[in-house]
Amino acid sequence: MNPEPTQARRVGVLLLQLGTPASPATADVRRYLREFLSDPKVIDLPAVQRWMLVNLIIAPFRAPRSARAYQSIWTPAGSPLMVHTLALAEGLRARLGLPVAVGMRYGSPDMDAALAALGDVDRVLVVPLYPQYAAASWGSAVEAAYLALARRPHPPAAELLEPLVRWDGWATAVARTLGPAQPDEVTVFSFHGLPERQVRAARAGCLDREGCCDRPDATLGWCYRAQCVASARAVAQAAGLTHWELAFQSRLGRERWIEPSLESVLGRLARAGARVRVACPSFTADCLETLEEVGDRARERFLAEGGASFRCAPCLNADPEWVDDLAAHLRGRLGVMPRP
Repeated sequence: MNPEPTQARRVGVLLLQLGTPASPATADVRRYLREFLSDPKVIDLPAVQRWMLVNLIIAPFRAPRSARAYQSIWTPAGSPLMVHTLALAEGLRARLGLPVAVGMRYGSPDMDAALAALGDVDRVLVVPLYPQYAAASWGSAVEAAYLALARRPHPPAAELLEPLVRWDGWATAVARTLGPAQPDEVTVFSFHGLPERQVRAARAGCLDREGCCDRPDATLGWCYRAQCVASARAVAQAAGLTHWELAFQSRLGRERWIEPSLESVLGRLARAGARVRVACPSFTADCLETLEEVGDRARERFLAEGGASFRCAPCLNADPEWVDDLAAHLRGRLGVMPRP
């Protein structure tokens, strides 16, 4: 049975995104790092150890270096992640005819501000802009959104959109961002990394057997690495790729992280004189990790080590076709009639 059309003024869409510093100044970056890394789902150490690590080591010493990295990608309109995410919200708002707000897990606008921006609605669709599930990203943002909902005097009914990797339209949209491959070019799908310990905590037996992430049912247990493998395969199939590899980026600290690392994959390909195209399907909007970590630093290392060519595919950002696809997907979930 098809749901009845919903009154537009009573339904809202809440987009969840990671967040960004208010500016690339060192003080603002330090403030952002403290909030981000103090999340127990991100650094899952005992509270006292986490506080000491973040406030006495990471924030004081990493903030100046991170600020320089942000300065290298900052635009006149602001942070790329913020600019693209707000553009996506505006595009969805126009296509759905519904209020759409962005809630940042860290920084501003926070979840309370985002819910206030939705206005007087009695139903909210919560849309995490993290294509794959991980407790440190998707899980943390959803938790923050629901806590903010609970603080409302009269909380609207909330519905949660499942990870985008479970929707075929997402892989098709990412495949479009790749464009045509150049002759003999290797496509590397680079996902944000996680400590092995956090992946094992999501499902008993994860990473204990070689090839366990390749099983068809592996993503059902909310295993992040398995979802990344499934994501890469789905995008490669949608793009008609035969030569592609998987990698994980953004390591922090000394403990074991999921493999293979982006550094090792690109190093091997560079020494072979390969031509490489890198896509980052764990991000829906270009940000520090895609533009500076991959687009600048990884490119420089790859070419210095003998690679023939290196280019990056853009994230989905607010590409009009992606906005159309996502709007149709959300409309079907909400039972909202297309806007005339």
